[in-house]
Amino acid sequence: MDLRFALEVAVSALMIAGGIFAVIGAMGMVRFRDFYMRLHGPTKSTTLGVGCVLLASMSFFWLKNGHPSLQDMLITLFLFITTPVSAHLLTMSGLHHKLPSAPETKGQPYELDDEDDIARN
Repeated sequence: MDLRFALEVAVSALMIAGGIFAVIGAMGMVRFRDFYMRLHGPTKSTTLGVGCVLLASMSFFWLKNGHPSLQDMLITLFLFITTPVSAHLLTMSGLHHKLPSAPETKGQPYELDDEDDIARN
């Protein structure tokens, strides 16, 4: 089997995996019931999906041009640094505004408790 063909198959597999992860993340946005659960879909699976697509892009242009693409590497680095930070800030904002959680959610953060309950503890 030709090495170039194997690399093209790997790039194709990464693109397909990235698309699948992105669709799963989008389905999570639609299916989950509250803000906190909806935040989980895009921050986990969609980030992995975009990461797979960027890795496929880096691999493709490395195969085509003979050197890695600096722009794709910087985009990937920026994505993996900013996504957890923005998810954390959104979660803390939701807790600050006391957004309700679905009854199926196990556990309750102390930020959502009534202030009378906090004073008693």
